[in-house]
Amino acid sequence: MNTVQLSPEELGESYHQTMEEFLCWKKKGLSLNIARGKPSKEQLELSRGSFSILDFDQCIEDGIDARNYGEIQGMPSARRYWAELLEVDPSQCFVGGSSSLTMMYDLIAKAWSHGLLHSEKPWGQLEAVKFLCPAPGYDRHFRITQAFGMKLVPIPMTDEGPDMNAVRQWASDPTVKGIWCVPKYSNPDGIIYSNQVIEEIASLRPAAPDFVVMWDNAYLILALQGDAQPIPEILHLCAQKGNPDLVVEFASTSKITLPGAGMAVMAASENNIHYFTQLMEPQMISYDKVNQLRQVHFLQDRDHTLSLMRQHGEILRPKFEAFLEEFEQQLAPHDLASWTRPKGGYFIGLYTKPGCAKRTVELCREIGLILTDAGATYPYGHDPNDRHIRIAPSYPPLEEVRLAAKAFCTCLKLATLEQQYRRTALDAI
Repeated sequence: MNTVQLSPEELGESYHQTMEEFLCWKKKGLSLNIARGKPSKEQLELSRGSFSILDFDQCIEDGIDARNYGEIQGMPSARRYWAELLEVDPSQCFVGGSSSLTMMYDLIAKAWSHGLLHSEKPWGQLEAVKFLCPAPGYDRHFRITQAFGMKLVPIPMTDEGPDMNAVRQWASDPTVKGIWCVPKYSNPDGIIYSNQVIEEIASLRPAAPDFVVMWDNAYLILALQGDAQPIPEILHLCAQKGNPDLVVEFASTSKITLPGAGMAVMAASENNIHYFTQLMEPQMISYDKVNQLRQVHFLQDRDHTLSLMRQHGEILRPKFEAFLEEFEQQLAPHDLASWTRPKGGYFIGLYTKPGCAKRTVELCREIGLILTDAGATYPYGHDPNDRHIRIAPSYPPLEEVRLAAKAFCTCLKLATLEQQYRRTALDAI
C-alpha cells in the first residue's frame, strides 16, 4: 500500500477499510498514555530497598552529619559515587536534589542574572542571546532557554549527533551562548554521538567567551540490553583541547532509582564548580543530604549500579520490541514511515510522510491514545516538515504497549491515506 502508487479506486478502498479499523479502536474506549518517558511501576519496584537501607544513626559519614546544615556541594560519598560513574574527579562534582533539570535551569538562570565564569556581563543585560537546539531534541531543554527570552536556533541532528558544520557556523556569532546536548541515547531518537562529533564539540572555539555546552547525560548507563556503549569522557577531552570550562555535564538517578526521590549531579571543571557554588550560596545551604546517602548506600558503586540497570533493560526491551515489530509488520511493507531503532534510553523517534505527524497524533487522541504533541521536539514546537512523533513506551504494562502499538499504526495509516485522498481529489478538479 504505497499510497502514491494506488489508483483512485484502490486508494478509496484502503481508506474506507482503515477507517473501519479506526472506528473499531474508537469503540474500545482506550485510555493509554505513551507521552512521557516515565519508568513503570515494575521499574520503580527495583528500588524498593532504598527506603529501608539507611538507619537514623548512619547519617554521619566522613565526619559530616547529613541531617544538619552545610555541604552545599553534596556529601563526599555522593560526589565520589558520581565521580566514578562519570569518570571524573570528585572535586568536579556538585551533587544536588532529585532533578538534574532543576540544576540546568539554575545554571541558565545564574547566567541570566550574574553571567557565567567567563561572561563580560550577565546574559540578561545583553541585547540578544541565542541558544543552539539540536532538533529533534528534548522539549524541556528548549523551554528553559525560551523562558528567558533567548532565541532558539534549530540545529539539524544526524545519525552521529548535531550537524557540526552548522554548530561551528552559528558559534562564530558572539550572541550565541550555548548548545543543548544529549550525547547518549538522545531524547527523542536514541542517537549516540560519534567519537568524531564529541571531539569536535570539545574542540569548539566559539566567538562568545562564555559559550556553554549543556551536556545532559541522562541516559549514560541505560542500555536496553547488556551494558551501555561507552563514549569519550567529555570533561577530560575538553581539558586536553584547551577548553576546560566549555562543558557543564548533568546526570541524575531519575532513570536509575526513583525520578521523584533521587539525586542529581552537575559535573564541570573545578573553576566552574567553584564559581557555581559561589552563585548558589545565597540561595541555599544544602540539598537533601540524607537522601543522597540513601541513594549511595543503595547503589553502592558503578558495578552494582550497572547490575541494576540491566534489570531496567530487561523490563524496557520487550516494550520497545512491541512497537518496532508492529512498525515492521504494518508500516514497513507500505513505506508509510521510518523510525529509529534505539539501543538505549526511553524513546523511539518515528518519521511520517511530510505533513502527517500532527494528524496522526490527533487521531490517536480521538481513540484514547495520548502521545507527545507533534512538533514538541523542535524549538517553539514547530516541526517544519510535520513529520516527527516521539514514542515513549516505558510506562504502561506490556500488554497495553502492544495495544498502543497496533492502534498507533492504524492512526498513522489513516492520516497518510487522508492526505493522499485529498491530493487525489484536488488533482481530479
